[in-house]
Amino acid sequence: MIDTKNETISEKVTLLLSKMTIEEKVGQMNQYNGFWDVTGPTPQNGNAKKKYEHLRKGWVGSMLNVRGTENVREVQRIAVEESRLGIPLIIGFDVIHGYKTLSPIPIAESASWDLKAIENSARVAATEASAAGINWTFAPMVDISRDPRWGRVMEGGGEDPFLGSKIAQARVKGFQGDDLSKPNTIAACAKHFAAYGFSEAGKEYNSVDIGTSTLYNVVLPPFKAAVDSNVKTLMNSFNELNGVPVTGSSFLQREILKGKWNFNGFVVSDWASMRELIEWGHAKDKKEAAKIAATAGSDMDMEGYVYIEELAKLVKDGTIKESILDDAVRRILTVKYELGLFDNPFLYCDETNEKEQIGNEAHHEAVLDVAKKSIVLLKNENNLLPLKKSGQKIALIGPLANDKNSPLGSWRLASDDNTAVSVYEGLSKYKENTLSFEKGIDLIEGNTSFTQPLKVNNTINTSEINKALQIAKNADVVVMVLGEHGFQSGEARSRTEIDLPGRQQELLEKVYEVNKNIVLVLNNGRPLAIEWADKNIPAIVEAWQLGTQTGNAVAEVLYGDYNPSGKLPMTFPRNLGQVPIYYNHKSTGRPNPENNVFWSHYIDSENSPLYPFGYGLSYTTFKYSDFKVHNKKASINEDIKISVKVSNTGNYDGKEVVQLYIRDLFGSITRPVKELKGFELIELKKGESKVIDFTLTKNELGFFNNQGEYIIEPGDFEVFVGGNSAENLKETFVLE
Repeated sequence: MIDTKNETISEKVTLLLSKMTIEEKVGQMNQYNGFWDVTGPTPQNGNAKKKYEHLRKGWVGSMLNVRGTENVREVQRIAVEESRLGIPLIIGFDVIHGYKTLSPIPIAESASWDLKAIENSARVAATEASAAGINWTFAPMVDISRDPRWGRVMEGGGEDPFLGSKIAQARVKGFQGDDLSKPNTIAACAKHFAAYGFSEAGKEYNSVDIGTSTLYNVVLPPFKAAVDSNVKTLMNSFNELNGVPVTGSSFLQREILKGKWNFNGFVVSDWASMRELIEWGHAKDKKEAAKIAATAGSDMDMEGYVYIEELAKLVKDGTIKESILDDAVRRILTVKYELGLFDNPFLYCDETNEKEQIGNEAHHEAVLDVAKKSIVLLKNENNLLPLKKSGQKIALIGPLANDKNSPLGSWRLASDDNTAVSVYEGLSKYKENTLSFEKGIDLIEGNTSFTQPLKVNNTINTSEINKALQIAKNADVVVMVLGEHGFQSGEARSRTEIDLPGRQQELLEKVYEVNKNIVLVLNNGRPLAIEWADKNIPAIVEAWQLGTQTGNAVAEVLYGDYNPSGKLPMTFPRNLGQVPIYYNHKSTGRPNPENNVFWSHYIDSENSPLYPFGYGLSYTTFKYSDFKVHNKKASINEDIKISVKVSNTGNYDGKEVVQLYIRDLFGSITRPVKELKGFELIELKKGESKVIDFTLTKNELGFFNNQGEYIIEPGDFEVFVGGNSAENLKETFVLE
């Protein structure tokens, strides 16, 4: 069936292209940051004046960081009323985990394994952002990463390509909806294409050096899933791959993305990454950088000034064919048409809708829902949790316990500081217990800022410590809220240590000396190395940075009004020396001890992680039984049918993420010891059982060879099912 709508858009784009000058085409490929007070006076000098004149000439295709209907209306008015052709702008913004009302940071949401909740979270973000005039978000980040030193793990879906792909699709659908022309949807942007999550040493803006097997089987699948979900844009990255900065990679952008995958949206650079081709030593100057990037398939230059300054000249002197511009501009204009901007450039500028949508009660309820689902129970000895709702003395201790800013997390540019519900506020709503609070120490010195490094406090105030110890001595239960400040993870927040920063470990141990009945609540944006806590603290709750409703979500889980159901999307190491550590590793040639030292291991630490991928406890217990592979021999074109019985054997109703893994035992390319290939989130009443069915198809049974070809090989397979990647039942089958 012919899509007449797309055909009509194609015809309109062709007609518009025929009217455009080379400079106007280059202008559509140029994105500027918001550069003046839109409601103030027109800039009269400097770079802002130059950019303003470009806007009036139609030499700007997109602006970012302009928000609010009043501001967006004004820049859009200039573009459509004062430029020759009146082409509307697309307005971009980093809507990462919410606009004004914040959901949990993405790694936390990923711990829910609840695709509907994740999609709805993106839907809330799109609704608020679009009401503020924005029609394009630089999200979702779909980078797979195995290194918690990298601060941007907080922005992604974790370490696994299967889970990451499902989350990518959910977020794209949440942002874009079913009809992009509706004013409450925004274009999504899958980033960073590609391999940014494998930056060496977990250091931001660094080199990447991985093999083709990792590229095709781990890095690229979430991007392909986003493309298959009709994501409208992709963003390339700051890293290099195979010695080529990816902004200038024809292999990634022309051969794979726009070639093999037939991607019909457009590619935007990351901030100034085209200009950084020079710093990489890949381009001599801006002229060469523009040539490399355009030829490679980078369609829009974000704040690099490379295209706007050099590209028209390169076309006019014959260095670059005008058809390269036409291809890029066609892609950009098509997305603008699909957004409905040509029909109504002010579609996203409804002031009444802005007031009604941003921060409304329904959005707060939605982010509270996903926040509760994102919490992971790591340990619960002697059923210390849930807390009793009456008759207990609760001591709340920690520098993050009464913090209303840090729980908002990183990447919350449009939200207001200090608007999170703190854990103290959340616990205070339970009036039948006695709650005392002391921070004990400070985590950060001075002010906090998204753009400035934080200074960790390494001093001890004896008076503050003693106050904390005193309330701990007199408490029935101590709740300690420790972890990272919200700005200690995120872009440019790489760490060489992943333990509790500052003097928090010392505080934890001092409190433990006077009261061992401790519930440790972690607020963090990455996996942490907390081996001492795991050995000594009876209850540990991974609460991440949960956004606006943090305190209410934590309190409802601690008191049992919500039974925790989250599962880890990244492995937690025992110590930094194990990093990178991930569940789907290879066997190696010497995986097991043979009564000597010569096997793959450390001499000072176990190989196993502290908490494996997919791990998470509940206040109830689940039993797996009757695990069956219904066709243990099958052809490579035949589906494998699997079933397992899951029973709630505890005293609470609860949810469980039933996880299915496979291992291809012998392959032309070695395969991981386990690979997630299916999961289902189920809810069971206490005493209830349910049979869960899985089907393994050719989409799950094959892999990519080193030429990027998807293949399925006959042979022996193991299949596992259970509640995490380490503890599961095993069966076998054969593909013939």
